[in-house]
Amino acid sequence: MIRNFRILTATSAALALTACSAEPDTDATDLEVATTDGEAAALANALPAGDFMDLQLGAKIVGPQGPEVTGTMDTAEGSFADIRSFVACPDGMDPCDPKTAPEGTIFTYVHVVYPGEDNQEDTGSGDGNDSSDIEQATAFKMLQPAHGFTGTVGYSKAEALAAIGEKADVVITCVDGSIVWSVNPGDAGDQWEQAEPLTFYWQSTLPPAGPAPAYAITANYTEATGPGPMPAAKDGVTNACV
Repeated sequence: MIRNFRILTATSAALALTACSAEPDTDATDLEVATTDGEAAALANALPAGDFMDLQLGAKIVGPQGPEVTGTMDTAEGSFADIRSFVACPDGMDPCDPKTAPEGTIFTYVHVVYPGEDNQEDTGSGDGNDSSDIEQATAFKMLQPAHGFTGTVGYSKAEALAAIGEKADVVITCVDGSIVWSVNPGDAGDQWEQAEPLTFYWQSTLPPAGPAPAYAITANYTEATGPGPMPAAKDGVTNACV
């Protein structure tokens, strides 16, 4: 009897395993189930993504343009997105002054990207100055190395859910020392599109050297570039993307 029970148990387990494996993973996005060598490589090298809402930030650095830097992400044809950026010190540090910040201070770089526009006439591309209606934005990226990058990086998951839906997935990878946030809507998902802001962030041991044309959005199959705070290289300082 014991032998027959063991055979029955093993058979039942095998049937259950087969049934489970046959069921589709309805929660998985396209990039969670790699279908090409490129997607597999992206998944293998993906950085853990934090949630912007979980951050505890201190005061913002106040630069020549104030506590925030605003601008447009452009091509020769026109503006494709607005970008608003700031750099903050750790929670409890106020004011946030790189000149007096203690050694080892971690600076959080935050970028709020609005495909098309943010509906504010006095910031970014403003009213009526868009090159086109953004139907699909697929990536936000750096165009320069992320000097001092600690490996801590992420985005606003609540904003991604609101803009793209529950199938949304943002895969973060390193490319030539810089950071790329690839926005994937999943199978039959909504798109990141016109007037849907997404907040991205990363952390560095280095303060910004000033605004630089160091960021880009891929929208409507076009790469548009724009300004944002960026640290300068410093001898002996590592970059988690290298």
